[in-house]
Amino acid sequence: EEIQREIAYPDGKVEKVLKNGCHLIFFPNGTWKKVGSDGKTITITFFNGDVKQVMPDQTVIYYYADAKTTHTTYSDGLEVLQFSNGQIEKHYPDGKKEITFPDQTIKNLFTDGQEESIFPDGTIVRIQRDGSKTIEFNNGQRELHTSQFKRREYPDGTVKTVYTNGHQETKYVSGRVRVKDKDGNILMDTKL
Repeated sequence: EEIQREIAYPDGKVEKVLKNGCHLIFFPNGTWKKVGSDGKTITITFFNGDVKQVMPDQTVIYYYADAKTTHTTYSDGLEVLQFSNGQIEKHYPDGKKEITFPDQTIKNLFTDGQEESIFPDGTIVRIQRDGSKTIEFNNGQRELHTSQFKRREYPDGTVKTVYTNGHQETKYVSGRVRVKDKDGNILMDTKL
């Protein structure tokens, strides 16, 4: 670009005004700033390789050179971090966070303390504030984990519960109930 004028400041800073209206400001430490002809688009390239861009809509894009990470802050408060390994985090203004891992697993962290993870195979894991966990498998099976038991529900209606003391109870859709002790010995079986 053609330079219209150049200003040298006593502190060592040099400003170049280009004919297209852009301003380039060079600092003694190697950092430089470009102000677009609109006066609203600003790019600062720091001496360490970091780059900060301010867009006309006030979106701020900051690239951390060492970490190879981009942090974008939108005017509505949404923040998006993109890491070099492919992980993407979205931090919403209401406090919710959504993390997409390189394997495409998505984890949602809600403001009330609940968590939800959606795995690439379709499995969904939900963790409540009290620590109880629900797992929905892509084959239609469902598991519930609490401090008292783990329960698996099968698509055919069978429900198997394993209690913390090791006892197991299986209820079949036919009405049959089988109970085993912690060692697997059958305590009760109501074969109908």
